[in-house]
Amino acid sequence: MKAKKLARLALLTAVALIIFIIELQIPNIIPIPGVKLGLANIVTVYAVYKYSARETAAVVVTRVVLGSIFGGNIAAIMYSMAGAVMCLAGMLLIKRIVSMNFIWLSSILGAILHNTGQMIVAVLVMRSFAVLSVYPFLLAAGCIAGAFTGLCAQFLIKRGSLEKTD
Repeated sequence: MKAKKLARLALLTAVALIIFIIELQIPNIIPIPGVKLGLANIVTVYAVYKYSARETAAVVVTRVVLGSIFGGNIAAIMYSMAGAVMCLAGMLLIKRIVSMNFIWLSSILGAILHNTGQMIVAVLVMRSFAVLSVYPFLLAAGCIAGAFTGLCAQFLIKRGSLEKTD
């Protein structure tokens, strides 16, 4: 990988981390655990459509690990990583089908898969299906947030992008 591309990926990771840390400071207005906008996922959606799967995975994994460390919640890494991996896999698959005009659909699917991955980990960790009672609410909130982050990423990509890829 060229140094220039590595620097761009590092910059995307840094932007995602900054957005993540800022979002942690915003009080949650919805009293359901796990509901948030997920604004850092704008970077993920952007990377899915502008970089290779391997490069995007590097950005996502680095963001999740460093976000857990910087956010002060190392235990959350299991939930975040499961959600991020499922989200990324789904978006990489649907990218082949969805045109650039409907990137937001890819983001909605990613949000659904992200919530699903987190719920699977929650059921395994807590050894109870009772946690699934919040799943419908997470899915609804995830679809709304996914549409928003997807539209933001779509705007950035169509606007001419933040950068020129090699």
